[in-house]
Amino acid sequence: MGIQNGSLAESKFGNGADANTVQANFAPHDGLSYVRGPANPPLAERTVSGLLRDAASRFGSRDAAIFCQQRVRLSYRDLDRAVDRLAAGLLALGLNKGDRLGIWSPNRVEWVVAQFATARIGVLLVNINPAYRLSELEYVLNAVGCRALMLARRFKSSDYVGMIRKLAPNLESSEPGRLDSERVPNLRHVIVMGDDPVAGAWSFDGVCNLGGREHALRLSEIDGELSPHDAINIQFTSGTTGNPKGATLTHFNIVNNARFVTDRIQLSDIDRLAIPVPLYHCFGMVMGVLGAVSKCATLVFPGEGFDPEATLNALEQERCTAVYGVPTMFVAMLQELDSLAPNLSTLRTGIMAGAPCPIEIMQRVNREMNLTEITICYGMTETSPVSFQSFVDDPTRKRCETVGRVHPHLEVKIVDKEGVVVPVGAQGELCTRGYAVMKGYWEDDQKTTDAIRDGWMHTGDLATLDSEGYCSITGRVKDMIIRGGENIYPREIEEFLFRHPKVSEAQVFGIPDEKFGEEVCAWVVGKPDVCLTVSELCQFCEGQIAHFKIPRHFRVVGEIPMTITGKPQKFVMRERMVEELMDSFRDVAID
Repeated sequence: MGIQNGSLAESKFGNGADANTVQANFAPHDGLSYVRGPANPPLAERTVSGLLRDAASRFGSRDAAIFCQQRVRLSYRDLDRAVDRLAAGLLALGLNKGDRLGIWSPNRVEWVVAQFATARIGVLLVNINPAYRLSELEYVLNAVGCRALMLARRFKSSDYVGMIRKLAPNLESSEPGRLDSERVPNLRHVIVMGDDPVAGAWSFDGVCNLGGREHALRLSEIDGELSPHDAINIQFTSGTTGNPKGATLTHFNIVNNARFVTDRIQLSDIDRLAIPVPLYHCFGMVMGVLGAVSKCATLVFPGEGFDPEATLNALEQERCTAVYGVPTMFVAMLQELDSLAPNLSTLRTGIMAGAPCPIEIMQRVNREMNLTEITICYGMTETSPVSFQSFVDDPTRKRCETVGRVHPHLEVKIVDKEGVVVPVGAQGELCTRGYAVMKGYWEDDQKTTDAIRDGWMHTGDLATLDSEGYCSITGRVKDMIIRGGENIYPREIEEFLFRHPKVSEAQVFGIPDEKFGEEVCAWVVGKPDVCLTVSELCQFCEGQIAHFKIPRHFRVVGEIPMTITGKPQKFVMRERMVEELMDSFRDVAID
């Protein structure tokens, strides 16, 4: 399954120059948009569970994870013991190396324990989006053949137990561990978080108590059977462009990426990192949990889901020094600062990622949240995830306007439609190669081959590199609008609209048009407590950008449809806009 990742030593790019001649100084080579990350620090041959054991042996009594909403605090020693108890219990259920266990839950202590316990015995953890509904859950469970599903009882409007009962109606009449459902034929075990019983399912606490002495002894034997290069995690892409695909990642992928991410923000064992981003995504699970554990830092989870007030309270009460978030989270926290007036003096660093960040927001976060060393990073699930990131001492403008410079042990090139590396400053598709590239999409060789060619992950993102190696993401290859033969890049128009003093968010996309092939459409969110009109937006564009770039259709909306990780879902906007325009056409035709 999948393709072997390309070796740096074997690299050839564009004009055939040898990548070994490129020094690791971040500057592009020979005027071409190709960069190669430094070779230090060296890559670590560690497993996910080995990372935790290292931390527990060094700082056993220190806080490892704090779950504010659940009122749970675990030291590294506590966490390590909880992981071994659950791992032994999973062995008692009959789960073995290579089996898949799905986890469907918001940010809870059980999630983190399960993350390490599955890795401890070589079971692949399958991350399931907490926002998924019944058909999406069915798709994911069957796509990878999950033998077990661990789930919370509910989250927000989602009744997880109720949904799994609809998917497997015979659950309540089955003995725990003996589920046999037509719609999810591989699923045998349902594990519900907490200690209250659910008919036909195991309780999380009950599984933790299942393991006997023989299972505990088996844990030490398993250590010798695990390889850092084993697949250990399946993360489904966020679904911004259709059906999600299961990116299959190894210990080696995610352990090393986590290390390098937290190297860039200079995280250490005295830091306390707040994680309001979801665990099911690489941002929370890899950059957050594994990144903090690699540095023996403390993890702080403000709540099961993001709430700006709860997050600001946690930052203050737990004296956090770092925080992660997508731009919309930081916008929400900035809006609460005046009313809450939290003491954020301990904050220093963090990461803003997941979507492009308006410069104004970054500057306010630097100034008003004391996050003077916050970094921007870029990546994708398929690259474990980060390939570019700022340094904490990069110039403010570089940290606002770019996604930083390439990570260690990775190569990046920017290519045109023919696959030729473009000159520095020219736009093209960003491709990544190195240790971080996934093994492939689970049991889908065709999609894997389409995405990874000669070890290069073709990201589908448009980007440019400057002469110092800083990368700017300029849009998506598939987002490009072709209107009457003119190539239009939505990101350029979005950046222009952000300059309007009343605009908080803007998303630009194309919709079908009989005359021009495509027309430009923009959805815009106004700032709180201001009145923003379509006529104002039209006047703002007139004479400032080329006529063919001015959106034919503007909509002022209350919110932009997003994935749970804060990525705008342009395909949803496009579908709604087409439907709306079709309805308007029908109304006119009837009249």
